[in-house]
Amino acid sequence: MQPVPQWTELRERGLYVTHINVLDPGASPLDYYGFELRRHREAAGLTQKQLGDIVNYTGSLVGQIETARKLPTPEFSERVDAALGTGGLLSRLVALVMRSQLPAWFQQVAELEARAIEICTFQTHVVHGLLQTAAYVRAVLGAMDQAGLDDRTAVRLARQRIFEKDVPPVLWAVISESALRQEIGSRKTMRGQLARLLSFESNPCINIQVLPFSAGAHAGLQGSFNLYRFVNDPSIVYTEGYGSGHPTANPDTVRDCSLRYDHLQAAALSLRDSAELIRRVMEERYGEQLDADRDPVA
Repeated sequence: MQPVPQWTELRERGLYVTHINVLDPGASPLDYYGFELRRHREAAGLTQKQLGDIVNYTGSLVGQIETARKLPTPEFSERVDAALGTGGLLSRLVALVMRSQLPAWFQQVAELEARAIEICTFQTHVVHGLLQTAAYVRAVLGAMDQAGLDDRTAVRLARQRIFEKDVPPVLWAVISESALRQEIGSRKTMRGQLARLLSFESNPCINIQVLPFSAGAHAGLQGSFNLYRFVNDPSIVYTEGYGSGHPTANPDTVRDCSLRYDHLQAAALSLRDSAELIRRVMEERYGEQLDADRDPVA
């Protein structure tokens, strides 16, 4: 019988991993992801360190993901799929993993976003999550709670991958002018966020209109809401409160909100004029400030 290698020897050979968990793949999408990652890595005859070297991540990170102690990212998943020849398995699983990390009350909304063929949203004071930059996300999520901010930011950004589908949903977003002028994070953060909105000008699947202050009283005074439309299922209206979400397919509510949305779009600026206002606010409110010598100052 061959002697069992000592821990120091295993460590030197790159085979020693601390805290090896026996994962139950049915416990959660994150556990299932870790189980499949380990199974495919071991089938390829690679240590965690060796796989990490191939995909340009640390072996420690590979181990943490395999033991469900760290969230995988879409980029990590794509690299490992290519390295292990999994046929895109992990890239498909990572969407489920990210969705499972959302607050329980919001997970159904993420599923609606993923299934919808058309999303209509009206936002009164912030840019919608599907359009947010990483810096803006961090500022919004970190306003009251800094815990786990990296993972929470990654989870929100992962929702935006619905626009990478072969047939992405069409998004219509009416945003109050106040959302452009409310400084979230910093001036640099806001400039980047408004530039992101402008980047969609030529994208027919993402349409952004601004409801200007000059519109006065309007059909959305009761607050923000989303409308989700599907191929065969009834449309759903979603509204949100503190720590809770309220989706409904009630026909009267859907009809009322659909009418309200039509009026909001009519009161909002055109796509072209909206882009011009966004560009003007970006330059006038968040552009570089110049001192007397014309040098930019922070």
